[in-house]
Amino acid sequence: MSIPNTFRLPFETEPSMEENEYEKAHLAIIFDRYKDRLTTFPKEKGWISETLYMYHGFWHLSGGVYSIETMMALQESFKAHPTDIYLVTLPKSGTTWMKALMFALVNRTRYKNNCRLTHPLLIFNPHKCLPFIEPEIYRKTPTYVDAHQPRLFATHIPYTLLPQSILDSGCRLVYMCRNPKDVLVSLFHFTNKLRDKSRGIMTFEEAFEMFSNGVMPYGPHWDHVKGYYNANLEHPTRILFLTYENMEKDTMNNVKRLAEFLGCPFTKKEEAEGAVEEIVKICSFKNLKEVNKHGNLRDDVPNHTFFRKGKVGDWSNHLTTEMSYILDQIVKEKFEGLDISF
Repeated sequence: MSIPNTFRLPFETEPSMEENEYEKAHLAIIFDRYKDRLTTFPKEKGWISETLYMYHGFWHLSGGVYSIETMMALQESFKAHPTDIYLVTLPKSGTTWMKALMFALVNRTRYKNNCRLTHPLLIFNPHKCLPFIEPEIYRKTPTYVDAHQPRLFATHIPYTLLPQSILDSGCRLVYMCRNPKDVLVSLFHFTNKLRDKSRGIMTFEEAFEMFSNGVMPYGPHWDHVKGYYNANLEHPTRILFLTYENMEKDTMNNVKRLAEFLGCPFTKKEEAEGAVEEIVKICSFKNLKEVNKHGNLRDDVPNHTFFRKGKVGDWSNHLTTEMSYILDQIVKEKFEGLDISF
């Protein structure tokens, strides 16, 4: 598997002042284009942001890069390629880990896994290595040149709200879900790391009430998961459905399965030489957390905020027996008839 020299990533070239100004202006135009529509949508108080807006059954952020406005702009004009690969998750469902794994797998002949001077994952946050799709809609220079394939992108957008070009292109999607109890706990901690101090600290009781009512960015959790689960049943060769818990329990075999799906399976020689183990190690929570102890992903988002515990079952340290029972009943009702196990 060869990687073309025309491959371009955001960390490889810093945008010029002219590009930055262009992108800010273009983003402002997008916000202005949809501002009147927002006034017609139901809204609730947000987690990190002030407000969440309901659009076609899902809650969305507004006024930022990853927002209802940029999603609607994507729906109108984004052009997917048949060779694209998209990672889809709900927030706090293993996004950072999966970004690292997918980037490392697809680019493993381009970078030496053990070289701290040249491998991007040993220098940069995985969110820089595998970009979210939303910024592409206002970039002056696209992340990938036309000749490059596959393009790797990530998103939190629900299946029914993906740009039609993605649905029609025949491209591949990797979806990973996580036990909603652990998603709640992780989102609660993440929120209080980034929440504006003027709004005060969110209590866990407040977070639980909002989450159990389905109010979270890109939620309800269960509707988001069901959308991709059912799409996987309909298009099993095009959509890979994974769970965080199974990925952690059997990482080696799931990484090999993921590589196969991505179109870059490990050769027998690679397996014999320990290539799978190298990928698992470089993308491990311990390694990524160490690399991202310092620095910022963006001005207001420190790298370390994406790494707390990364464990399965931490919810038991936060939820009361009653809270756990309530979520169990919701999940039982929402996932009835679906083969989803955490």
